[in-house]
Amino acid sequence: STMEETDREAVATAVQRVAGMLQRPDQLDKVEQYRRREARKKASVEARLKVQSLINLSVVLKTLNVTGNEELRKNHLNIAFREVAEFQLAPSAFMVLYLFFVFCSSCLTLCFLFFFAFLSVPEIVRETQDHIERGELLQAHRKLMDLECSRDNLMYEQYRMDSKNTHDMNLIHTYFGDMQKLSEELGKQLWMVVQRSLVTVRRDPTLLVSVIRIIEREEKIDRRMLDRKKQTGFIPPGRPKKWKEKMFNILERTVSTRIEGTQADTRESDKMWLVRHLEIIRKYVLDDLLVAKTLLDQCFPPHYDIFNRLLNMYHQALSTRMQELAAEDLEANEIVSLLSWVLNTYKSAEMMGNSELSPEVDVNSLDPLISQNVVDQLLSKYMSTLTSNIIGWLRKALETDKKDWIKETEPEADQDGYYQTTLPAIVFQMFEQNLQVAAQINEDLKTKVLLLCVQQMNSFLTRYKDEAQLYKEEHLKNRQYPQCYVQYMIAIINNCQTFKESIISLKRKYLKIEMEDTLSSSHTSMDATLDIIAKEGCSSLLDEVFMDLEPHLNELMTKKWLMGSNAVGTICVTVEDYFNDFAKIKKPYKKTMTIEAHRRVVVEYIRAIMLKRISFKNAEERKEGAERMIKEAEQFRFLFKKLAAGSGEDTEGLCDIIEAIAEVIKLTDPSLLYLEVSTLVSKYPDIRDDHIAALLTVRGDASRDMKQTIIETLDQGQSQANPNYVPIFKEITVPTLTVPKLLK
Repeated sequence: STMEETDREAVATAVQRVAGMLQRPDQLDKVEQYRRREARKKASVEARLKVQSLINLSVVLKTLNVTGNEELRKNHLNIAFREVAEFQLAPSAFMVLYLFFVFCSSCLTLCFLFFFAFLSVPEIVRETQDHIERGELLQAHRKLMDLECSRDNLMYEQYRMDSKNTHDMNLIHTYFGDMQKLSEELGKQLWMVVQRSLVTVRRDPTLLVSVIRIIEREEKIDRRMLDRKKQTGFIPPGRPKKWKEKMFNILERTVSTRIEGTQADTRESDKMWLVRHLEIIRKYVLDDLLVAKTLLDQCFPPHYDIFNRLLNMYHQALSTRMQELAAEDLEANEIVSLLSWVLNTYKSAEMMGNSELSPEVDVNSLDPLISQNVVDQLLSKYMSTLTSNIIGWLRKALETDKKDWIKETEPEADQDGYYQTTLPAIVFQMFEQNLQVAAQINEDLKTKVLLLCVQQMNSFLTRYKDEAQLYKEEHLKNRQYPQCYVQYMIAIINNCQTFKESIISLKRKYLKIEMEDTLSSSHTSMDATLDIIAKEGCSSLLDEVFMDLEPHLNELMTKKWLMGSNAVGTICVTVEDYFNDFAKIKKPYKKTMTIEAHRRVVVEYIRAIMLKRISFKNAEERKEGAERMIKEAEQFRFLFKKLAAGSGEDTEGLCDIIEAIAEVIKLTDPSLLYLEVSTLVSKYPDIRDDHIAALLTVRGDASRDMKQTIIETLDQGQSQANPNYVPIFKEITVPTLTVPKLLK
């Protein structure tokens, strides 16, 4: 029969389908899944057949409604009720159907809507869930829209019929409850894609485009529902979904989290934590914006303006993060790192000024990341911290240097062989580092830091001068200690020259010419202090020399000297020996040292004459003494010419004074004594009366009256001194006879 043929065809078709499903061994694992799917399809077909039956019944009901046969209409309603009962619906759904059968005659369309909705919902929910699990988002959303459309239309029809009937409205809402969960589940999937959009756009841009299409569909439905609300007052539950707004909120949170999550270290674990943190932020932001411009922009509709929206999100997140960092208790170097990044790096070619972001990103139109007020507070804190740091660094540097002064090993020499310590290098390296750091921020801060360095340098040099003086005083208490006193004092003197050169270098490098005046007084003050330190250092070294020369100087112009003492020879050897060390003094100071040593030797020699330790008894002794003086003057001349070699210094004149005095002593004709003395006085006008009296005493043949006459006559004469002559006699005092000496 026809029925049997149909059965056979059905079995053959089923066998063919099963064979198609199970072609590979691994498909055997899915047998249960296939069975469930086929069962759902069978149920769906049966449901449709029953719906058709209900439709047929509804036509009859409609006809009966028109004819008014109440008894017959009730019989057909009961048949419909039994048909629906066979669907095995949930009680709530069954109740709703029943209610609508009651007024079916007046709202036949709504009845059909109910049947279709209730029969389809469980099936569509299951299919939608499967699509979501497989990541088929567009298909899932299409099903979800169908479900929502059915629910919304039912609710709208119910609202139109009886807007106050909340009970029936809730029944519909409850029956479609699973659909709300589906919407949330689909939303979660979308937001996961949105959160990873910068990664997804590179790996699977189609997925991202699907997400945007879904969001766009939802936006359209939102707009349609809002329009209907304006007209009718009805809006379905859960509308508007505002998925576009939510998408931007999620992007914003993602950007903030990305910025905050870049801090991997703390100050305790890594001193460079902030530098690393800022560098990672720079790299991430630049990379993200480049991806957003080149790839992301193509996945979004133009009206989303996605690149500019993201740019603003990044800018806002960065601004928030920078303000958080600025509020922390930052160290000086960290303040600089932060300000340099905020004021310079952010808008540089390494970040927002990157050519590949142009023209979409205009750095000139970007708002500051932190306000000027916060910048000023940070700069103020930086200058305050830096000031105390520099004071501490300088104090520590000087303390370290002082420890070197008492070492038993000589100080290091520079490439030219001049003794030095590391102090100037340490000080100026520190200044240089801080100026380079300040220059990263702006010109104004660099100038402020330079002024600070100079100001602190001024105070430091005063301390340096005091410490050098204390060093000398300590040494004088015990001249055997420190062992290398002379060498370290030379290093201190040389440091003065290095400091001078370094100050000039620092100004040239970091100070604009128009700002020169702001430092001129400080520079002058520092130079003056350094000259004092060097001068006092040289003076203390010469004191060393003359303390060693003292016993030999005491021999001059004595009987022992006249009889052939080698005091001057020893003096010359000692001076030359010291000057072998003094060769390690830098030129400007070494030249001063040589001149001063020459001058002091001559002064001490003349002082020896004026001490009247000898009075020549006759012309022979006078001649012998005078010739000895001339010979010794020549020895001094030779020594200091040798020591001053290459300095271009004329040292002849000083020894000439000794020779001029010798000529007065040597003179054999007393009548010419006045003339000889007057020549001496005219050359050296600072000779006083007591000097002439002492000289005549040493000569030994001038009476009291002759001395008186010569002195009185000289007082009326005019001097013809050499304009280059530096007074020497004014330093020499002539001892006067005291009462104890008279008694001896």
